Amino acid sequence: MNATGYFTHKDCWKHEMGPGHPECPERLDAIDDWLLATGVKDALDAREAPQAPLADIELAHDRMMVAALRGLSDRLADDIEAGGPTHAQIDPDTSINVHTWNAALRASGAVLAATDAVIAGDLENAFCAVRPPGHHACHDKAMGFCFFNNVAIAARYALERHGLKRVAIVDFDVHHGNGTEDILKGDERVLMVSFFQHPLYPYSGTDHPAANMLNLPVPAYTKGMDVRELIEIMWIPRLEEFKPEMIFISAGFDAHRDDDLGQMRLVEQDYAWITQRIKDVAKRHSKGRIVSSLEGGYNLQALARSVEAHIRVLADL
Repeated sequence: MNATGYFTHKDCWKHEMGPGHPECPERLDAIDDWLLATGVKDALDAREAPQAPLADIELAHDRMMVAALRGLSDRLADDIEAGGPTHAQIDPDTSINVHTWNAALRASGAVLAATDAVIAGDLENAFCAVRPPGHHACHDKAMGFCFFNNVAIAARYALERHGLKRVAIVDFDVHHGNGTEDILKGDERVLMVSFFQHPLYPYSGTDHPAANMLNLPVPAYTKGMDVRELIEIMWIPRLEEFKPEMIFISAGFDAHRDDDLGQMRLVEQDYAWITQRIKDVAKRHSKGRIVSSLEGGYNLQALARSVEAHIRVLADL
């Protein structure tokens, strides 16, 4: 059994934040089209994402925050019917349309369904091609293009619903996963390892992180070989010592040299290498169990090629 799952849902295409916004539905088109063109998608077990139950979302998020987002969505629908605006603003970069609520439920639901399938042994690992992304969503607030923290929800779900004792989160987005850290800091059942460009939005991750957070801030223009060295020296020993029973990946591809939202210098081969090192740890300690979920990546061509490189390693293609 080597199957790699590919979880997505058409609802994830319907969320959009206005013309010209980098976190756009075309990101999923680029990935889907490229995986089809390269034949990679034929090798995957494609599955439709369900909606996440609110009780599972609330493993990571404040109930009032979840209710407020739902209420904002309902009010927006009423406003549109009355001839009002088509979007409601959360922060300067982040807004919802009438489809955002369902898209966010599907994005979280994809990662939960992938977690179920991988723990059951039905799949070896999985990639979730979903949006909105999640790693900036904090316990009690949405921000930075993110509404629900898909990976943090799934980590808590694996611990609380499936009874795992230790899970790891690997975040290789160009931006610090402040929301994931906010939700999981101090939870000794979780180890989070990440690198990110610093200084860069959200300007966090460097001040006294909790003991279960291994944050590696790196300067702009850092190249892939330097990141690989840091991973080998810093991440891998911590992961080996921790012995996670499952690994979740916040898979952001915006540290690519062609991506304008950051200024790092990674290329596709770096993402393949990082994925292989994570997979090596998973094989030793986690029965190979990995669930990866899309975060950033805004240059459409670089995003598609990088996801392909990532999935080829997951699926042994």
